[in-house]
Amino acid sequence: MYMKTALLTIALAAVAQLAHAEPLKVYILAGQSNMQGHAHVSTFDYVAKDPDSKELAALVFDKNGKLRNAERTWISYMSTGKPEDTVREGKLTPDFGASKQGPKIGPEYTFGLTMEKQVSNPILLIKAAWGGRNLTGSFRPPSAATDSSNEKGGPDYQKIVAHVKDVLSNIERVYPDYDPQEGYEIAGFVWFQGWNDMLGKDAYPNRNQPGGYDLYSELLTHFIKDMRKEFNAPKMPFVIGVIGVWGDIEGKDADYRSAPNQIYFREAMAAPAKLPEFKGNVHAVHTAQFWDKKLGELDQKWAKAKGTLKNISRDKSLSDEERKEKSDAFRATIFSSPEEEALYRSGVSQADFHYMGSAKILGKIGVAFAEALDPK
Repeated sequence: MYMKTALLTIALAAVAQLAHAEPLKVYILAGQSNMQGHAHVSTFDYVAKDPDSKELAALVFDKNGKLRNAERTWISYMSTGKPEDTVREGKLTPDFGASKQGPKIGPEYTFGLTMEKQVSNPILLIKAAWGGRNLTGSFRPPSAATDSSNEKGGPDYQKIVAHVKDVLSNIERVYPDYDPQEGYEIAGFVWFQGWNDMLGKDAYPNRNQPGGYDLYSELLTHFIKDMRKEFNAPKMPFVIGVIGVWGDIEGKDADYRSAPNQIYFREAMAAPAKLPEFKGNVHAVHTAQFWDKKLGELDQKWAKAKGTLKNISRDKSLSDEERKEKSDAFRATIFSSPEEEALYRSGVSQADFHYMGSAKILGKIGVAFAEALDPK
């Protein structure tokens, strides 16, 4: 009798332990410079003051007004380094963006904080991103190979796969409390890329026409299928971050930073999500909705003014004192008030094609990526 009771107790304990097991949720984040992330953390000052950012502020700031660190999210981030790519690992904090002139964030920061609200499991982010890459070449998927030189995929495609597999083979290196018995689940892949393809006139000779970017849609479809195959996850949820710099550009003329090209490119990026075979597990997140129009207008003012300031600084007919006086006088005309300039300085830290290096914009994008993968 005692033996039966003991065995039953052990069995029930095992069942209870299994019921409470929480496999590690793994999310892969990949792309180019905007996945790296160029939003300096100082631009969270704008988030704190912006009335349209209350939900984002509540997510990222603690009760003392300090930026939060994640509680149960870890990250391994591979990116550009010299002479070799670098890998940074540890608990998620607001400094896993691009490494130069940091600390910076990309979408990973608010993605992780949002995921902690959506799932109770421990979370691992595996991020691989490099600026200035394209899907026709360096990210080219192997099922779209053109010859033996890329039959295994483009070099950066291969690096994404190798980095993910390396981390998954030694998860304890990143997340020391990982329990192999509980295991892991690849719960999603986020792709945030496209700038170089949008500008690729050789690969896309008809890019200023409807359908001119159809090749991108085809390659991205191959990419999704190949990544699912690489990680033995045939239904792996996939998010496409559709490029959205400059926000709503419908009706803009060709002089507005190739606006028509971007309209066609956005359509091509989102197209795979509409394929019947991807229904319900591939999602397109249109990032144009998160563009800050107010900051964008101020950024345009500053962009137009920089040329004049440069010309003043190069004017050898002026003395140093005269150049400074002329420069200061012109600067005073750029913004309508010192408060407007202060607003701009608090919210922008990079070029417009990097979403102005705005924590408000990239922060909201990261939230949207996570919400698109919400398992509920």
